[in-house]
Amino acid sequence: MRQGAVGAVRRVEAEGRRLVEKRMTDPARHDNEVRALQALAHVDLPTPELVDETPGVIVMTEMPGVRLDDVDRQTRLAGLRASAPLLRRLHESELPDGLLPAPDDAAIVERYHAAGGPALRLTVPPASGLAFCHGDWTDGNLLSVEGRITAVVDWEAAHIGDPIRELSRAAWGAGRKDPRSSDALIAAYGADPAVVHAWDAIHAAELWLWFAEAGPPEYLAELTRELRDGLHG
Repeated sequence: MRQGAVGAVRRVEAEGRRLVEKRMTDPARHDNEVRALQALAHVDLPTPELVDETPGVIVMTEMPGVRLDDVDRQTRLAGLRASAPLLRRLHESELPDGLLPAPDDAAIVERYHAAGGPALRLTVPPASGLAFCHGDWTDGNLLSVEGRITAVVDWEAAHIGDPIRELSRAAWGAGRKDPRSSDALIAAYGADPAVVHAWDAIHAAELWLWFAEAGPPEYLAELTRELRDGLHG
């Protein structure tokens, strides 16, 4: 079973309960997910319940549904649209303490220029505020049943950050698979598309750096071609 895309994840049973065990080697990200799950216990979102944690191991309730990246295009589109109000609800919730820092966009711009990525107009947009952010709101971290979101998983990158930046990252990434997804997310969230798309180049640079540093090389080559052709930038 896959529930979340990062770390070693497996289904377990204890005292008749169906649970998920997630193992991570990075103590900071482990602790961050634990803090996020603790905070989410007080937020009206479909998220796993933290059952137990020991160094490197998090045990949480198993959530129903399949990942949106495992469904057909129309169901994925419906699921992404349905996820936007949940993202807004997260952003309007109380700010928890102790989460990892938000992405450093000035550092991303500097690193991208130093790495010699394809030409992008990189300007960090004005901040829109601070909110409780998931950190990786993608179709791989959203579970659904027939387009209805049943869980938001993988909270290890949670942070206090700019809510429009997070929405924009979700929309930009979703739009690379299906351009309709970007408009659907932005409209369902209720944001100004121009303000959201002002972040697009930052996300392109961030993803390019990720592929450049962690691979796989074919993904880097594909994104490089897209950016040189003037797409998504």
